[in-house]
Amino acid sequence: MKKLLFLFFILFTVGCAQLTLEPVNFAWPIESVLDVDDEGMISDNRYSFSANVTQLFFVEKKDSNAYNKESVRIIRGTKGYYYIIGSGFKNVYVFSADNGALKLHNKIFVSEFGLDLPAFNQRVPYIELLEGEEHLFFLNSDGIKGE
Repeated sequence: MKKLLFLFFILFTVGCAQLTLEPVNFAWPIESVLDVDDEGMISDNRYSFSANVTQLFFVEKKDSNAYNKESVRIIRGTKGYYYIIGSGFKNVYVFSADNGALKLHNKIFVSEFGLDLPAFNQRVPYIELLEGEEHLFFLNSDGIKGE
């Protein structure tokens, strides 16, 4: 009987232990430029990713139809955060995955007038933000680095 209780205790303890696989690098090597469809959705088959960005455009541009004929640039950093920006955006939005949703982690102000040609590059451990081919900032999920 004691052996059976001991075996049950061991199985219960092992079954409740949290499994952690590390280290993990979540980074996408290059950004994706995703067109917003008529319903406000973006999708990338390469990464099996899709999201509705209508709220993002409303927050950034104060217009519920601002996503029409627009695109966004998105890249995923080494720690799994998604960085999103679009033409005319004044901010980079940093999201984390949360139970089937993207949850805003940080909104990083980058330009008073909005960027015309924003782009991202992976520069481990940072995300590089460009305006055209001009380097602007190195970012991480907490904000601008090197300022």
